[in-house]
Amino acid sequence: MSGERPPDPARRLLARARKAKPVRRTSTRSGSEQTWSGAGPDPRDPARLGDAVSDLVNDRSWTKPLTAAGLLPRWAEIVGPEIAEHCKPERLEAGELSCVAESTAWATQLRLMNRQILGRIAAEVGPDVVVRLKVRGPTSPDWRHGPLRVTGRGPRDTYG
Repeated sequence: MSGERPPDPARRLLARARKAKPVRRTSTRSGSEQTWSGAGPDPRDPARLGDAVSDLVNDRSWTKPLTAAGLLPRWAEIVGPEIAEHCKPERLEAGELSCVAESTAWATQLRLMNRQILGRIAAEVGPDVVVRLKVRGPTSPDWRHGPLRVTGRGPRDTYG
């Protein structure tokens, strides 16, 4: 064995850091190169999480989709408990909100109230999030699946 000991990890790390090229920071007001943040505000300073998320939402133009996503969970708060009890929203696509009423009478009533409901939605979540309201009544189950159809009596024809 030779008398030399291998360098310890701290010395290897220091040697590797010395070999690396130094990172140049932008110059400060005085013109000198500065590698640390001064006493004043700096873009490298830590930011609050809420501010960072708001900046991300604005940069990616997610404001309208996030506002629209808050419509369905807050349905009862927006349209009122009476309407929410008799009508449930299904989906919001391309500004059209599809809802299902519990009866055909409620579907007709809600179609007549279309303008008032759209006004409430616009006041709560903003204009142009919901442009059209489509209300339909309850439907019976559909036993058909797939694109092909066979005429018959429906599901009863296999019961004997």
